[in-house]
Amino acid sequence: MMVAPSPRFAPRGDLETVETGTALSPKFDADGLIIAIAVDADDGGVLMVAYMNDEALSRTIETGEAWFWSRSRRKLWKKGEESGNVLVVEDIRVDCDQDAILVKVRIAGDGVACHQGYRSCFYRSVPTGAPPAPDLALSFDASMRRVPPRD
Repeated sequence: MMVAPSPRFAPRGDLETVETGTALSPKFDADGLIIAIAVDADDGGVLMVAYMNDEALSRTIETGEAWFWSRSRRKLWKKGEESGNVLVVEDIRVDCDQDAILVKVRIAGDGVACHQGYRSCFYRSVPTGAPPAPDLALSFDASMRRVPPRD
């Protein structure tokens, strides 16, 4: 399924133009989505990974607050709308071929980005060095504080 170009952004040109030009022409996938990585504006720590559609990217650019598209709920959502843990945008970057968005943010509210109450959605580690098995146990990062989840 081909997604129609968004009237909000420049049309995609040839590879050289997309990779070295100044026009924002994001490459949305067949579902009309682009991966969005939110990182802490101060330390660069990865807070969460989500998806944006053209409306979410547009609202993020316009409002200075991070908006996403929920694939499970099939709706647009502003991060922190219920919890108060809004992601306030400091900078938005696009990768070389414009198929990924990096959003540098500051977290309002309790200072947690994960809906489970952790600072980052990446609060568990996967052990390495042995073949994976059904009893593989994840370990929790003790440096991540947890507050009761609210959104």
